[in-house]
Amino acid sequence: MSAPPSKRLRGSGRDRVLITPEGIVLPITLASKGARAGALFMDLAFVTLLQIITTITLASIAFGGLSKFAEAGGNSDGLGAIEFLFVIWMIAMFLFRNAYFLFFELGPRGATPGKRIAGIRVAARANDSGGGRLSVEMVIARNLLRDIELFLPIVFIASAGEEGSGAAGLAGAAWFLVFALFPFWTKDRLRAGDIVAGTWVVEQPRRKLEAMMSAAQAQAQAQAQAGAAEVQHAFRFTDEELDVYGEYELQTLERVLRENRRESLQKVQQTIAGKIDRTDGQAEERAFLDAYYTQLRARLEARMRMGTRKADKFSGKV
Repeated sequence: MSAPPSKRLRGSGRDRVLITPEGIVLPITLASKGARAGALFMDLAFVTLLQIITTITLASIAFGGLSKFAEAGGNSDGLGAIEFLFVIWMIAMFLFRNAYFLFFELGPRGATPGKRIAGIRVAARANDSGGGRLSVEMVIARNLLRDIELFLPIVFIASAGEEGSGAAGLAGAAWFLVFALFPFWTKDRLRAGDIVAGTWVVEQPRRKLEAMMSAAQAQAQAQAQAGAAEVQHAFRFTDEELDVYGEYELQTLERVLRENRRESLQKVQQTIAGKIDRTDGQAEERAFLDAYYTQLRARLEARMRMGTRKADKFSGKV
């Protein structure tokens, strides 16, 4: 897999710059080891809680079935029902351990509940994804590796303890430590699953849509409304043109406008204009993007007031 279009920023071991396929320079911050560990422990706690609740529920149903089974004098239908509940329990335990991570990381937020609480998310590192939405293959790969990194060595250690084999227990502990220490050995704090899948874990800014604009942008917008309203009115966009993008793209456009680099403004303006089939805006890239940003933000806020959100260009309601 090719290396990501990123570089390290001076002065910080976790700051990176990512260049998206549209040519947008996107500053990101890698998640700290503590945040990743805390998120994992919280997710494992959630999974364990779900497993306990499911086990108690199915056990209660099974005990009720045993009573009826005894009252019926050993009817084979009652025994079959109990066996069926046991199969359901095994399937549920497997799904909680694996599908839990797949379900949430494939969502528009790219984060499990534990990661969301810790303020981090999974993002793609590959050139064709540009730090954006994860593919199904990426999420499956990184979560299949979790079995090898975490669950299998734990099972190995537990079974070695039951058999009283000290050497097997030490081997299992060494196996666990090798993978647990992977983020300390890699430049971008990647675990084995991230290396194979082409992902990394980054900090997710905790900002509401209403507070996304910086003070400088708010001032610029006020000035535009007061003294340059005619420039804004020169570019009007329909709801269909605005609905192409979501909150993620709005945040990215905010960074581009804040940095105010002419090359980036031109590339982003060309990308947006091509996406919505517009031919205007050449030589007025800043005005075009200012107008699009203002109207897109108003459109997303209106959708939020109606109870719907659009996380990014790939999703609908979330």
